[in-house]
Amino acid sequence: MRSLISLAALAALPTALSQANSSYEDYTVEANPDLFPQCLQLLNMSFPDCASGPLSSTPVCDRSLSPRDRATALVSLFTFEELVNNTGNTGLGVPRLGLPNYQVWGEALHGVGRATFPDEGDFSWATSFPMPITTMAALNRTLIQQIGGIVSTQLRAFSNAGLGGLDVYSPNINTFRHPVWGRGQETPGEDIHLASVYGYEYITALQGGVDPETIKIIANAKHYAGYDIENWNNHSRLGNDMQITQQELSEYYTPPFIVAARDAKVRSVMCSYNAVNGVPSCANSFFLQTLLRETFEFHEDGYVSGDCGAVYNVWNPHGYANNESAASADSILAGTDIDCGTSYQWYFEDAFEDSLVSRSDIERGVIRLYSSLIQTGYFDGEDAPYRNITWDDVLATDAWNIAYEAAVEGIVLLKNEGDTLPLSNDIRSIALIGPWANVTDELQGNYFGPARYLISPLIALEGSDLDVTYALGTNLSSDSTSGFAEALSAAQDADAIIFAGGIDNTIEAEAQDRQNITWPGNQLDLVQQLSELGKPLIVLQMGGGQVDSSSLKENENVNALIWGGYPGQSGGHALVDIITGKRAPAGRLVTTQYPAEYAEVFPAIDMNLRPNETSGNPGQTYMWYTGTPVYEFGHGLFYTTFDETTSNTTAGPFNIQSLLTTPHPGTTYIEQKPLLNFTATITNTGERSSDYTALVYVNTTNAGPSPYPNKWVVGFDRLGGLEPGDVQTLNVPVTIGSVARTDERGNRVLYPGTYELALNNERSVVVSFELVGEQAVVLSWPGDGTEGWVYPEDKDVHADGGQDVLSR
Repeated sequence: MRSLISLAALAALPTALSQANSSYEDYTVEANPDLFPQCLQLLNMSFPDCASGPLSSTPVCDRSLSPRDRATALVSLFTFEELVNNTGNTGLGVPRLGLPNYQVWGEALHGVGRATFPDEGDFSWATSFPMPITTMAALNRTLIQQIGGIVSTQLRAFSNAGLGGLDVYSPNINTFRHPVWGRGQETPGEDIHLASVYGYEYITALQGGVDPETIKIIANAKHYAGYDIENWNNHSRLGNDMQITQQELSEYYTPPFIVAARDAKVRSVMCSYNAVNGVPSCANSFFLQTLLRETFEFHEDGYVSGDCGAVYNVWNPHGYANNESAASADSILAGTDIDCGTSYQWYFEDAFEDSLVSRSDIERGVIRLYSSLIQTGYFDGEDAPYRNITWDDVLATDAWNIAYEAAVEGIVLLKNEGDTLPLSNDIRSIALIGPWANVTDELQGNYFGPARYLISPLIALEGSDLDVTYALGTNLSSDSTSGFAEALSAAQDADAIIFAGGIDNTIEAEAQDRQNITWPGNQLDLVQQLSELGKPLIVLQMGGGQVDSSSLKENENVNALIWGGYPGQSGGHALVDIITGKRAPAGRLVTTQYPAEYAEVFPAIDMNLRPNETSGNPGQTYMWYTGTPVYEFGHGLFYTTFDETTSNTTAGPFNIQSLLTTPHPGTTYIEQKPLLNFTATITNTGERSSDYTALVYVNTTNAGPSPYPNKWVVGFDRLGGLEPGDVQTLNVPVTIGSVARTDERGNRVLYPGTYELALNNERSVVVSFELVGEQAVVLSWPGDGTEGWVYPEDKDVHADGGQDVLSR
């Protein structure tokens, strides 16, 4: 039966999903980009009336009750039809009760994304911050909190005006494992510590704290788990079955979700399109129950949303269920509470009639959704916290100019031969060339709303005291040289040349991976010709994913190279201020820049991080890569020089058993206990004011079994505004858990042995310490890592790079 949802309400929904064999998100964004705003307009977001409406005399409006009791009482009033109508992201409410329709699907990746934006006037724009990949390069936790706080304020203003909901599908805390991934730009980079910290800071900023009494905005940690490929070599994200060893699932693919659920108390998690070891994530009870709720301590009132169309994908293309009705039943029973799509709303009656689900199974997810909404004050009237936020607050928070600050802090100086940058005062004219020179929307990456303004490099240079001549030269992916002559002529007449190029969302995007990691088109050919003119040449490498810039690194006539990512609405100003010296660079790469052949020697769907000669996998991420990168993870240059020293180069020894049995106030979990503080004295010995950024790594060659990672991040910090001669103290706490390693069963283990803590890639300060005693587990994988899993003795490697290691 298909009569549960009114045809009028369904008119704006993607009912062609089943026929399109696509995801809900694919359908709306790629096939019909106007659909979502129409859907929101149809639903006309509003708040329930607990003052005089039909609900006013029911327990859901009684603030003295717990959110769970209020939500349970509300859902008990629903008929079965009304219950099913509210199991999708587009909830139809209950008109007879005065319960409004509700749209779960919002976006806040780096600003207010999907909301209803009028064409002009109030609420026609929102602040567009840099993409997370750029923000994380700033290595500034406070900055992440500031951005999240501003975004949540602006979201509340839109919600209060009826232009958006109180949920967002953000942040994306998957790790950027392989450089071809089209959505790596949405993430904080390839390192689990950075991804975990970013997730914690952004989630708590969106939600208004750690498990606050009133949630400001319900954040969502996505995509859980093992999702980092779109369509590489025709391997669709909608049907990928990623083979992941238990060791690496525990070590790399899930830690950011542990921090999001257990520490940040995120109120929503999104299960991903892909399967892991044969089980689609949204139908995986081990993921959604055993791990997420029982081990990661996901909030009892938190809800799991399927990615948009992922419930449908459990049937097609995964084939895990026999039909869409069974896929819906499998997903709700596994723990997917809300379907971003229409499978639940269309097929739960069939599943119910076939005894695949009960009413209580369906109620559980809807109660969790409304429990969270109740904690936002959704039912509490105009005097509820955050209900007084208005458009004036959007204007005020945008005026703080944090978007510009984030762009400046996230820019990374990769090369600066002969101190070409900042430009000398002798440089008075600039030839600005390339496909990124005069961009607008490209500055924002993906998942953006309309910005108040978009400052391109050209606009910023035209507003400076430099004379600028602009020539396109070539398009991003063009093979035509028809614009070369104009570009070379402009360059010949200028004192210095800026080439702005790289990649953008025509090359890397959701549903679109790259097939290679080279510079597209003939951009490098033009740069080569420009470099032969003998003028100072600065190249801007833009885009989220790295491209092989080895030829630019090696070319002595390419004087400077800057990575800018997707710098947001003020990106042009930030880039120009770095180039001219108004501001100084201090960002560091949060992804490895590999040579081009890296993307050709092993399959991108090989999820194994450790190197494997048989499959050709040279190791993935800076932790395991055995080759020579073009630019390392953590690379970044300054305009000044710093002296880094420490008075203590050794620490310990530390007895493992004593560490684990000695109480330490202020920490809830044993792995959060501090082991030591990494302390260094940082002195600006140069002639320019600059921030200083620090990554602290740990490495060992004898603690626990081999193979050993090259190193891994245990902390970071950013020191601000060191004037020439200034001295500041860098203090990075190092926890017990951060130096633990993961065994084959997935347990986090403290191993006896010798370790080194090192400052940045240069290892300018090294502190050695030793752990003694017996090895000990500090965080257990459920069931000691074997319960419910097949763990074969022989780890045969397939030709495609996958491993027969774990199945369920």
